[in-house]
Amino acid sequence: MENGAITQGEGKDPSGWLSEIIGHPVTVKLNSGVVYKGELQSVDGYMNIALEKTEEYVNGAKRRSYGDAFVRGNNVMYIAAN
Repeated sequence: MENGAITQGEGKDPSGWLSEIIGHPVTVKLNSGVVYKGELQSVDGYMNIALEKTEEYVNGAKRRSYGDAFVRGNNVMYIAAN
């Protein structure tokens, strides 16, 4: 590693990236396999996530729509920007 550059395979803090995508559409997959798609409103250091205009998908099929949703961080498998 030269001049502090991060090479592939090294871990880095995702908080900067998460801050950049607030207000944008995201997909959040839970450990249970349930998927939420909505607009990211906030995320904290524990990966607790607040979403707006949220849709819930189970086995690929839309199950419900929520105005606002809160996902507890220990249930999150991943967050992807859409």
